[in-house]
Amino acid sequence: MKDVVRRNFDASVDAYTTYERRTNRFTSLARLLAAEMGARTDGGLGTVLDAGAGTGVSTRVFTETAADTIALDISRAMLREIDSTARLQADFDHLPLSGQSVDGVAFTASLFLVPDPAAAVREAARVLRPNGVVGAVAPLGWFYPDGTDVFEQFERASRSPADTSALEGALAGEFSTTTGTWQFSTTAENIRLFHAIPAMAARLYPKLETERRVRHASELLSALDGTFEQRWRWIVGVPE
Repeated sequence: MKDVVRRNFDASVDAYTTYERRTNRFTSLARLLAAEMGARTDGGLGTVLDAGAGTGVSTRVFTETAADTIALDISRAMLREIDSTARLQADFDHLPLSGQSVDGVAFTASLFLVPDPAAAVREAARVLRPNGVVGAVAPLGWFYPDGTDVFEQFERASRSPADTSALEGALAGEFSTTTGTWQFSTTAENIRLFHAIPAMAARLYPKLETERRVRHASELLSALDGTFEQRWRWIVGVPE
């Protein structure tokens, strides 16, 4: 499973970059999450582990507000895009860090991509210092102005390996949590670009190989038109 995830993200660098340049979505999510995490610390963010750093979009944001930032990702190809901070290639459920070694752990649009978020959250709790903070963001979906789910009209639903309720439960099991929802206006073209990222196209066609998966996603969404709302759940936790 982990080898599959790694290959998915190794193949996603260019499409991920294209989507971010058009939408600025992951930068926006990281800025909002950094603000929520920073508001729950007394002296500001110290050393932050950016868990699921990808190409470094979120890392750059946390570098602006934290004393030190460590970029961690399972994909070596993604990590090669980052050159401004310490980098670690590793899994969420086996962090190569000693206990109580960081002040914050940020899962910006990443924790929902693992099949067992509880294991990742336990690792975050292990490496977090007593006065630390953890944050995560997960997609709730895309909606028409009347609140109808965009994917109700298709034979496929855009699903994460772990749903948002599983993330909330995992974090609430280890931390005292606060949650909320962020909404962003988006377009049909942006929804197609999101699912043109091989790792995200796996939300629709997880069993297909990369090129077929992306092609099928493009065909499925080809007739989609209009303006929509994308919703994301945020969860921030502190040790109890």
